[in-house]
Amino acid sequence: MQTLQIKISDTDFQKYNFGNKEIKFTDLVDIISKEYAKKALIECNEIAKQNGLSEMGMDEINAEIKAVRDAKTNY
Repeated sequence: MQTLQIKISDTDFQKYNFGNKEIKFTDLVDIISKEYAKKALIECNEIAKQNGLSEMGMDEINAEIKAVRDAKTNY
C-alpha cells in the first residue's frame, strides 16, 4: 500500500472532522463526493426557487412529469 500526504487548511480539517488519524483513500473520496452532492443539491434548490418550482404542489409536479413522458412517447 502507498501513502499519500495531502495538505488542507485548518478550517477544512476541522470541518470534515479528520482528527489526528489516518483515513483510507476511499473514505476521503466518500467525504469529497458527499460535499459535492450537498453543494449540487443546494444549487438545485436555489434554481428551483428562482424559477418558482419550489412552490409547485404534487399535482403540478405529476402533471409536468406526465407531460414530459407523453412528449417522449409521441415524439
